[in-house]
Amino acid sequence: MDPDPLAPVRRSLEADGLARRMLDDDPIAQFRSWFAHAQEVGVHQPEAVALATVDPAGQPSVRLVLLRGVDDRGFVFFTNYDSRKGADLANGARAALDFPWHQISRQVRVEGGVQRVTPAESDAYFATRPRSSQIGAWASPQSQPITDRDELLVRVQEQEARWADRSVERPPHWGGFRLQPEAFEFWQGRDSRLHDRFRYERPAPPTAAPWQIQRLAP
Repeated sequence: MDPDPLAPVRRSLEADGLARRMLDDDPIAQFRSWFAHAQEVGVHQPEAVALATVDPAGQPSVRLVLLRGVDDRGFVFFTNYDSRKGADLANGARAALDFPWHQISRQVRVEGGVQRVTPAESDAYFATRPRSSQIGAWASPQSQPITDRDELLVRVQEQEARWADRSVERPPHWGGFRLQPEAFEFWQGRDSRLHDRFRYERPAPPTAAPWQIQRLAP
């Protein structure tokens, strides 16, 4: 028995490769197709994505977040607005995403500007979170120094007492961001590191021209 259950899938995708004729003209549709495939074959947490940001001084930072929505407007994730990434993403900043589906030798990169989602969108998602996660959003001063874990647990207990007899409201410092894509890259691993890479770029506004697609050298 193969110790890696996804090895046959990975080998098949590597053998088939990626050609322009296999790509949808719409990168969002192409992403959805690849994301659905990653879910179907059992990639662990395909929604986990590396988010890269830069602060006003030019210092880069990267961390994993969870994709919570994708549509024609872009890619949505949620966080504490007072966290390091929240500060980096303030005032219409730019960012990049990388979906690292190594188990099947695939990767998707996305670049673009970032804006907060509406309060109504943040409220709607917050209401779906487990109550413990809702409490945690109030209790954790994300990215800020704390004395020890006991301090965090005390803060959790305080918030549990505060919301004991009612629904937990969304904290004003917590909500969503939407990355509005301007460029994509779809990467398919191949033998000898001769990988297949295709980049989509959107022409600058106000043009309504279709996405431009180019093959890149590995």
